[in-house]
Amino acid sequence: MDGNRRWANTRGKLRIVGHKAGLDAARRAVNFAINYKLDALTLYAFSSENWKRPSGEIKSLMQLFSHALNKEIHTLHKNNIKLRIIGDINKFTVELQKNIKNSEQLTAKNNGLTLNIAANYGGRWDIIQGVKQLATQVQKGMLNPNQINEDTLCKCVCMNELAPVDLVIRTGGEYRISNFLLWQIAYAELFFTDVLWPDFNDMIFKNALNTFTKRERRFGSNASA
Repeated sequence: MDGNRRWANTRGKLRIVGHKAGLDAARRAVNFAINYKLDALTLYAFSSENWKRPSGEIKSLMQLFSHALNKEIHTLHKNNIKLRIIGDINKFTVELQKNIKNSEQLTAKNNGLTLNIAANYGGRWDIIQGVKQLATQVQKGMLNPNQINEDTLCKCVCMNELAPVDLVIRTGGEYRISNFLLWQIAYAELFFTDVLWPDFNDMIFKNALNTFTKRERRFGSNASA
């Protein structure tokens, strides 16, 4: 969801105004996903690299995250949405961690859209924490190293209960993955747009889905149409 800060800068506004506008775009994306009956939607809200930003901006982002959870969670629950926060939440304040766990618990039994929010998330971190789980199992004699394969590691990374990601949409004119879901998007289709995230709307989302449906997905095979 790139472009919040640039969106604010071009309007002569504070960065947090851009992030708030980005939250509005996130609401639109969630509503679109519900209307189009998507199984899951993952929003990359805060990467592990974002801690390098100015402390004032980080503080504002954390406050906005906490406020959004408090304000939106009951609406999400009402719409049968299952909320999951993926990432290392241990670096957040105790209050925010508690807020996250309560929000996940409230919606845990919902069976509509699964909404994943990536917060303090990095694809490399995800794979490393999965490897550590396997190493612990080996150490405890629960797993033979020869049994380690894609399936065993897949069960240890985030979102392992969901199907692999089909489509990655990146806004803001950036043309890279930026350490996002490196394991889960191995065969995902990529869609890039110059539109800044606060301006992301249903028309662009629908265009991304239409583009996706027209692509031939070979999953590594040489088959042709």
